[in-house]
Amino acid sequence: MNEMPPDGRPAKCIRVLLAEDQGMMRGALALLLGMEDDIEVVAQVARGDAIVDEALLRRPDVALLDIELPGASGLDAAAQLREQAPDCRVLILTTFGRPGYLRRAMEAGAAGFLVKDGPVEDLAAAIRRVLTGETVVDPALAAAALSAGPSPLTARERDVLKASVDGATVADIAGQLHLSESTVRNYLSSAIGKTATRNRAEAVREARQQGWL
Repeated sequence: MNEMPPDGRPAKCIRVLLAEDQGMMRGALALLLGMEDDIEVVAQVARGDAIVDEALLRRPDVALLDIELPGASGLDAAAQLREQAPDCRVLILTTFGRPGYLRRAMEAGAAGFLVKDGPVEDLAAAIRRVLTGETVVDPALAAAALSAGPSPLTARERDVLKASVDGATVADIAGQLHLSESTVRNYLSSAIGKTATRNRAEAVREARQQGWL
């Protein structure tokens, strides 16, 4: 049995890192999770590229990550944590319950994937479960991911589409990815065909909607 210090918390709390770019949402989640007797939020970050450094400093047991973050995505951070902080379990918490995101999260080593519209009690339970080695995934999203199948895009096609998001020119993309302009055009053409769209903007929109970017 855990010893109980004067504040009523167990001597050994689950240490949680919270990554969320919306300050109000981050604060609310930290407050709600902090009300759980066995959970302590030890770090809060607003950028994806700050996750790994903060995890190495604070040594959380569980990293609770949003996907769409400035600097780097939560999925990119999950893959980095798997390499640099393997004892930290990753739980993805996102507004966007997209099958493609779920597949990529599992490939990145995440132990769980939940959408934000669930009750905080379910989130707290998921944190406890992933720490015991379980994989926790929203059941409806898991079924959708199985039916949707894997992304048809290659890694390079995905890179080129991601580089196109802000309306970059072919020359801009080529310079950023160190490719020739003809190669960029070929990747864009292939991605447009695979997404069954008419142009680059539609391909980016469809790939985002499916969670492939």
